[in-house]
Amino acid sequence: MTLHDAAGRDRLELAATLDAKLESLDLAGRLALAAELGHAVFTTSLGIEDQVISAAIGTHRLPIEVSTLETGRLFQETVDLIGETEERYGIDIRRFRPEQDDVDAYAAQYGLNGFYDSVEARHACCHVRKLKPLAKALAGADVWVTGLRRGQSGNRATTPFAEYDAERNLIKINPLADWDIDTINAHVERQAIPVNPLHKRGYPSIGCEPCTRAIKPGEPERAGRWWWENDEKRECGLHVPENAAQPVAEPVPQAS
Repeated sequence: MTLHDAAGRDRLELAATLDAKLESLDLAGRLALAAELGHAVFTTSLGIEDQVISAAIGTHRLPIEVSTLETGRLFQETVDLIGETEERYGIDIRRFRPEQDDVDAYAAQYGLNGFYDSVEARHACCHVRKLKPLAKALAGADVWVTGLRRGQSGNRATTPFAEYDAERNLIKINPLADWDIDTINAHVERQAIPVNPLHKRGYPSIGCEPCTRAIKPGEPERAGRWWWENDEKRECGLHVPENAAQPVAEPVPQAS
């Protein structure tokens, strides 16, 4: 089965068929099926879910390209984990970085940390540091593999195993859609998978350092992302159109 000649409607129908088929497979089987569809790219943020997928790709020697968005504002712990993961699983993680001209233009218009000031500025920063590099990472891809899970946030509660991304005209495979955090943690411990040390410090979801804080007891997993915005469904635009979540900005509190 290949996607090279499939039109948008064909891919939409294929996604529905794949969604049903993937449910009965284990993680390795889900990833193997994704690889059979064509040029598959997995984008990792080095979070615990993504480490599970990277480990499976490396362990089973699956022909899936692994890429990451090195935004220039990541925690050092995240950057260090890239090399550790490559060495552990014998994989090459391609780094995609923002263009310096774009970063300079953003800083000139909004200020280096202008994302705290408005939703517009925050989305503009995500566009420069994440969305444009993502477009490069997915250039030529037929399949996009992600670590999305239904338990991560309300916005992701209905995440399917397979969907058609019309904006990018590719099939998106979410092999961990039905895994909860307890299943993730047990798998990581059983397989001794290296994970970001920030997880043990209260960061279940880790993005750019200025935009991520540790969560408080009882908060959802992604509550520490863009915490100053008053919207539980806030996203950066990687997995939803940028205009699909327009949170209301509040005065910026200190991340404590």
